[in-house]
Amino acid sequence: YSSISHMGFVLLGLAAFTPQAMTGALLQMFNHGTITAMLFLLVGVLYDRAHHREIDGFGGLALTMPVYSTWTAFAFFAAIGLPGLSGFVSEVLVLLGAWKTWPAFTALGASGIILGAGYMLWTLQRVFLGPVNEKYAGLPDIGPREALTLLPLAILVLGVGIYPGPILELMTSSVGQLLRHVTRDGAMLAGL
Repeated sequence: YSSISHMGFVLLGLAAFTPQAMTGALLQMFNHGTITAMLFLLVGVLYDRAHHREIDGFGGLALTMPVYSTWTAFAFFAAIGLPGLSGFVSEVLVLLGAWKTWPAFTALGASGIILGAGYMLWTLQRVFLGPVNEKYAGLPDIGPREALTLLPLAILVLGVGIYPGPILELMTSSVGQLLRHVTRDGAMLAGL
């Protein structure tokens, strides 16, 4: 579901066709790739130990797998768009840029952030808090190999969230060229 939400922001940014919104849409695609990769790796870690992915089958994993729980909370907060993480930067750029063109759709997109945060936090609560399911009380925590796989993605998520300048600079020139070409070609076609 988070992928649908993230791609909705991409579509909103592209449809708004402003430099800010389109840059945010491009950044959202990049961020989606890093955040979703983290989430899938984390699901794989849990599946490797429990051999299922059913939310209702877990509970209290924060007590039995504290390091895994911390990694997962970080990835979930990035997917939610918590300030300081990469998802926040791209969502804000899309919302600010799209407001000029599509205020009603932008308001809907902003409300989608609240819904997305709700189901992500609900999932965290169900899987990691509450009483420990005794069946999974002995699950081993995340290992060094798994943590090493997640670390580069986490560095990207945190780095882009704190200092997005370098990646935005790369995208801004491409977006500017695209907008100039489309606007020029569109004006030429309208004159035919």
